Amino acid sequence: MNTKAVRGDWDSRVFDAVNICLLVVITILIVVPLWNVIVSSFSSGRALAEGGFIFWPTEFSFENYRAVFRDSTIWQSFFISVSKTVIGVVTHVFFCAMVGYALSKSKLRGRKFYVALGVITMFFSGGMIPTYLLIKSLGLLNSFWVYIIPALLSFYDVIVLMNFFRNVPDSLEESAKIDGAGDWRIFLSIFIPLSMPAMATIVLFNGVGQWNDFMTTKLYVTDQWLYPLQMKLYEIIVQSQTQSMQNVGGSAVIETATKGVQLATIVITTLPIVVMYPILQRYFISGMMLGAVKE
Repeated sequence: MNTKAVRGDWDSRVFDAVNICLLVVITILIVVPLWNVIVSSFSSGRALAEGGFIFWPTEFSFENYRAVFRDSTIWQSFFISVSKTVIGVVTHVFFCAMVGYALSKSKLRGRKFYVALGVITMFFSGGMIPTYLLIKSLGLLNSFWVYIIPALLSFYDVIVLMNFFRNVPDSLEESAKIDGAGDWRIFLSIFIPLSMPAMATIVLFNGVGQWNDFMTTKLYVTDQWLYPLQMKLYEIIVQSQTQSMQNVGGSAVIETATKGVQLATIVITTLPIVVMYPILQRYFISGMMLGAVKE
């Protein structure tokens, strides 16, 4: 019997066992706090006032969610959030893909200059006040398009797509041109389908950013009908804190009365992203281009 082979097999099993234990520990560290937030959001104020870690609500209650949905304009805010997320993600990805496709071509005149300008914007910006003045001069204050137009381009995403487009075999593009396809046809029919893994990653991160965006509304929007869900839930939390301070004198009750509402808002705002992630996860698998061209 080969001693080295047995020892190598034993070391491999130990290594696999350690990796499994680490994955289990990391999973527990992630899942348990999330479970506590969800369960606590369905607990009554009395159960939250008792403190301690809650694995199951001792007093099941929907009062926290009733406090959130008591505002009749919450559905308008939900519609604004969904609209700006969907429209913002689609336009952002398509615009970045167009720029990345153009910059991936070495024959483009001034390509290095355009890339240098884009890289500079990744490290430097005009600042909050110049940006506000620009948004105001463009007439985007209190407009739905303030959520869309300023977020059209991210040069980081352009670089990701540009590098991905460079890996597309030239023979695919050459064969399409021989068949009479133009640049738009090649871009839409070849490069977009092949770049789904990279685009899905950008869709996920940009979608999370659009859904959680709070500062754009805080800085540029005062019309409540244009408030997204994040801003509306922020107002609900502030109102619940104010009402608790006016009606109750005990600080512990004030804290628990607002804590349940805060936990409910966390669940409501996180649920759409949790649902969207498994749908996009399958696109993360690389190798979609393997076997696309055989020399």
